[in-house]
Amino acid sequence: MIKAGIIGATGYAGNEIARLLLGHKEVEVAWYGSRSYIDKKYAGIYQNFFKLVDAKCMDDNMEALADEVDVIFTATPQGLCASLVNEGILSRAKVIDLSADFRIKDVKKYEKWYGIEHKSPQFIDEAVYGLCEINREDIKKARLIANPGCYPTCSTLSIYPLLKAGMINPNTIIIDAKSGTTGAGRGAKVDNLYCEVNENIKAYGVATHRHTPEIEDQLGYACGQEVTINFTPHLVPMNRGILVTAYASLTKDVTYEEVKAAYDACYENETFVRVLDKDVCPQTKWVEGSNYVDVNFKIDPRTHRIIMMGAIDNLVKGAAGQAVQNMNLMFGFNEAEGLLQVPMYP
Repeated sequence: MIKAGIIGATGYAGNEIARLLLGHKEVEVAWYGSRSYIDKKYAGIYQNFFKLVDAKCMDDNMEALADEVDVIFTATPQGLCASLVNEGILSRAKVIDLSADFRIKDVKKYEKWYGIEHKSPQFIDEAVYGLCEINREDIKKARLIANPGCYPTCSTLSIYPLLKAGMINPNTIIIDAKSGTTGAGRGAKVDNLYCEVNENIKAYGVATHRHTPEIEDQLGYACGQEVTINFTPHLVPMNRGILVTAYASLTKDVTYEEVKAAYDACYENETFVRVLDKDVCPQTKWVEGSNYVDVNFKIDPRTHRIIMMGAIDNLVKGAAGQAVQNMNLMFGFNEAEGLLQVPMYP
């Protein structure tokens, strides 16, 4: 049994970590950190934890937290983890950061896209990008994990097998992605009010979304060259879920069987990536509340392009579930421990 602390426990991702760890047989949550709700009962903020969690919220003192727990989850805005983490903390506890602070290896690129100064660039090279299906062995040895973003998780896992197999031209990739409103966090914003979101769908961050360089970096590692993409996210009126539809030009004529073999080569033994049957398109409803990723593809011989599709729950595989999956690998637990929830329906 290990102890975990959550900084940012009252945000949507932090709350989801708490929910998943409550069902994890190897972990006890010892610290529910929240700068906004110090000394308030956690179950008073999230009533779904009534009679399940008696703890009160504590602050975000990572130094003190590192003395009490084995692993720290930071489900916080960009810049906070980088401003708090230091060698002393990492020598006492492993850190899984759900922000973007350690996802991008080029400091100048991070500062350009996020508009803030990086406070601990000395740890960027050490941090392991926590996409378990691709970086599993490095994650097992890590003490600092950069938990991937939700859009990059869904996009990368949908596209990765075909880039790795050399079946698509890396610089023809277009990603159209749609997310539920929890992806914008729990903070009050006019754009996320019910009347703004309901009965509406809109593009945002067009050609400027901060996940763009993260996706480009990960796809670049897959094919061994720099990749430039068009990425357009959309906000849709639902709570959870991300649907990615990506397009790319084929490098050669391929059959369904050849493309399916490329996906199977990457994911055949993966618990959480489900390659769907032929002509079945991923849907967010079929992964809701779970750590599963549903992916599939459709060849378009008329345009000599291929359509790659993926669906995840942005709060689970796109954030908290992936963080727990990373923790399981880091501590030698069963990778699926605490994560085998069947997707909810309806």
